[in-house]
Amino acid sequence: MEYLLELATSPAAWVALATLVVMEIVLGIDNLIFISILTNKLPAHQQQKARRLGIGMALFLRLGLLSTVAYIVQLTEPVIEVLGQTFSWKDMILIAGGLFLVWKATTEIHHSVDIKTEAEKKIESTITLGMAAAIGQILMLDLVFSIDSIVTAVGMTEHLPIMIIAVISAVIVMLVAADPLAKFINDNPTVVMLALGFLIMIGMTLIAEGFGAHVPKGYVYAAMTFSALIEGLNMLSRRARIKREAAQASEAQ
Repeated sequence: MEYLLELATSPAAWVALATLVVMEIVLGIDNLIFISILTNKLPAHQQQKARRLGIGMALFLRLGLLSTVAYIVQLTEPVIEVLGQTFSWKDMILIAGGLFLVWKATTEIHHSVDIKTEAEKKIESTITLGMAAAIGQILMLDLVFSIDSIVTAVGMTEHLPIMIIAVISAVIVMLVAADPLAKFINDNPTVVMLALGFLIMIGMTLIAEGFGAHVPKGYVYAAMTFSALIEGLNMLSRRARIKREAAQASEAQ
């Protein structure tokens, strides 16, 4: 109890908490984009349930990993060496997750540019992706992002209560943002392609980090933010053009 009171009255602890909450939310964006794209391929009545299940599992997975922080830290220790390059369990998990993200995003891009009709795509999607398969894929990525998140948290603070509060806060934000983000992505086809491009970039970043090449997260998220702003301007431009064309058509009548 004294330990908690000491944390509650420590300015440094509050600064660490605020910083970690922001960091966890930012790291959760990757996970949320993947969940939104994947669940949008499910039947409409299953989408919200799948999103909540996926995000809920991320919460329990991260809290479970926090209870084994000492073990998680050990995942960064080298376990094998290949051609002079050492790999830890964390490295191998990041590489596997990155490869999965690149494969999944590439498959979705191919599906989007396929010449099949929308009806054929919808039937094919329903056949190939069920609720269990979607949850399984979400759980796999939850594990990759959760380990990355917990290792980041451990590097920023040594206080477990701060880590727990930051993780719970980030997941609550994900729960609130999940449905609006999924609807926005579903209603704007060009945003889907942009989000898939983000997933490829995130996947390549995970692979690079797995091979020991540190990629500053600030650069990655700055590029994502810039791309999103440009796409936002494109969307405003398209809407303005449609309104002008509608006005001109109305005047012509």
